[in-house]
Amino acid sequence: MSVLDGPCLRFADSDGRSQEVVLAPGHPRVTIGRSPQADIALTWDDEVSRLHAAVEWMSTHWTIVDDGLSRNGTFVNGERIAGRRSLRAGDRIRVGGSLLTFHEFGGGMDDVTRISSGTMPTVRSLTETQRSVLVALCRPYKHNASFATPASNQQIAGELFLSVDAIKTHLRALFAKFGVEDLPQNQKRVRLAELAIQSGIISERDL
Repeated sequence: MSVLDGPCLRFADSDGRSQEVVLAPGHPRVTIGRSPQADIALTWDDEVSRLHAAVEWMSTHWTIVDDGLSRNGTFVNGERIAGRRSLRAGDRIRVGGSLLTFHEFGGGMDDVTRISSGTMPTVRSLTETQRSVLVALCRPYKHNASFATPASNQQIAGELFLSVDAIKTHLRALFAKFGVEDLPQNQKRVRLAELAIQSGIISERDL
């Protein structure tokens, strides 16, 4: 089944390759955990509990559930959940040191959906400097670091020997290319970094 046929969860495996699990009401419970028996088995992540959380179909929508199953908790868009929470397109689910994203098609065209539908930039469409800025922005996410935040303009400028104003100019161009320029200011950098990594434009090796 193509991802465009329905909702799915995407995540990176132990080698950093993008993996996708299609969600269907016919299989209403998808378990996430370190156990090899879990539907999404994150066996390499020591911060994930054997049965950490589950994604469940609730008659009209998908939800994420953590009823105290996990040792380290489950986070959606940076917020720890208690019990059950509805999922929306573009939601970022963090379990242990692993990040999963929920994609849903046919609803509103948010930035993740639009980019996944074919407007994602390619490595060739970025200038060498833009790609260097992206790598520096994403560097704090090396090794799937938990609770990482993108590098600041000052940090990027220092790494690339450019002025802060030059970094701001390059970031504005990248926000536009990745379709996140309309997001609130405090979300643009995080979403840009996540999209760059999820798309494979920036890989673990680059960091």
